[in-house]
Parts: sequence; C-alpha cells; structure tokens
Amino acid sequence: MDDPRVTDIIDEFDFLDGWEERYAHLIELGKALEPLEPAERNEANKVKGCVSQAWLVSETLPGKPPCLRFRADSDAHIVRGLAALLIRLVSDRPATEIVALNARFMFDAIGLAENLSAQRANGLNVMIARIEAEAQVALTKA
Repeated sequence: MDDPRVTDIIDEFDFLDGWEERYAHLIELGKALEPLEPAERNEANKVKGCVSQAWLVSETLPGKPPCLRFRADSDAHIVRGLAALLIRLVSDRPATEIVALNARFMFDAIGLAENLSAQRANGLNVMIARIEAEAQVALTKA
C-alpha cells in the first residue's frame, strides 16, 4: 500500500523486536492519547461490540470533500493503544480517503491481527467499521 501514514506505522513496528516490545509500544501510544472529556464518555460515543469500555468521537471539518477528525479513549491499555494507532491512520483525512483506505491492511501488516485475542480483534473491527461509516455519512452530507 502506498500511503505514507501506513508506511510509517509499519516501519515503526518492524523496528521493534517481538510482541512484548510491540505491546509495550502500543500501550505507550495509548497513554499519549488526550483523554476525552467526561461528557464525551456517553452512550452515543461508546464503541458497541468492544468488550472494554471504549469511546470514539468524530468531528467533520469543512471542505470538499470533508475531512474527519477522530478522538478516542478506553479503560483498557491495549484498546487505547489500538485506538491511538487507528486515529493516527485516519484522523484529519478527507472522507474519500478514509473510505478508500484499508485500515485492516495496516493492522495485518504489523502482525496485530494474529496477535490479538478474538475479543480485541472484534473491538478493533467495530472501531474501523464505525470510522468508515462516519466517513460515508460525511460524504453523503457534502
């Protein structure tokens, strides 16, 4: 895939030795996420289908096509790290790029798909699907 963000993330994880280092790095990425406001931790922003408590907030920025900005939080360190990686990949992109982007490819390329529990993988897929759906909605409103 020829996308600088994807390439940067893949290169970053290729540099790490083994899954202990990769999980530690994922947790550090999650710690760097700015927490959501308490009012944003509501039912509308909750990621349904995720075993952990996780919230995803999106904002549509003006433009043709519109861009989307995402923020997220979770009570689980790994989920928060996954959200941080996902946000780094999709936030502040035009909705057309988000729809065309195969976010699962990046997670497969860094080996996360095979190293996540089924529950965490399901939560990640739910977050990706929600981001893609929100990008589609932004395009229909544009």
